[in-house]
Amino acid sequence: MIKAACGVRNAEWMGWARSHVRWAEHVSFLTRAAISIDVLLADVSSPGHGGTCLFLGTVRNGPDEHGVTAIEYSAYEEMVEAEFGRLLADARGRWPEARIAVRHRLGTIPVGEASIAIAAAAPHRAQAFEACRYVIEEVKRRVPVWKKELRVDGTEVWVDPSGRPTAKPSHV
Repeated sequence: MIKAACGVRNAEWMGWARSHVRWAEHVSFLTRAAISIDVLLADVSSPGHGGTCLFLGTVRNGPDEHGVTAIEYSAYEEMVEAEFGRLLADARGRWPEARIAVRHRLGTIPVGEASIAIAAAAPHRAQAFEACRYVIEEVKRRVPVWKKELRVDGTEVWVDPSGRPTAKPSHV
C-alpha cells in the first residue's frame, strides 16, 4: 500500500494510478511543507508488519570547502509523480507484503532539514530494509528532481544526484 500526505494535483495522474497501481489509495509524493515523520510512519503501520524502516535524507553542509546553507529542489511535477508511481509499483512487485510511503520536498530546504523521507514496513525487518534501500537508490537513479546548492559565499551551483556540479537543467 502506498499513501501520501498531500492531495493529488492531477486528476489524469490519479486515474492512471488507480488503473496501474491498484493498491494506491491516494498518490502524491511531492510536498513543499516539512515532512511529518509521524504521518509517514502511520501510513505504513500495520499490526501484521513487524519491521519498519525509515530513511531520512537531510540537507548537509557540503562535501567540500564550499559551505552550503540550503538546497533548492525543483521538478517537472507531473513527470516526477508518474515516475514515483512506476518506481513504487516496481517495489510492490518485489515486496508484495510491504507498505511503502515516500515524500520528497520541493523548494528551498535549509541545512539540517529532511528533503526526502521513505518508510517501509513489512512482516519481517529484512524486507523493510531491502524495500527502503531499493526505493532511495531508485529515486536517485530515476526520479527527475533537480537541486541547486545555495552556498555560504552567495553562489548557487546546480548539482547532479551524486553531488557533482552540472549545468542548469533545461526544464527549470
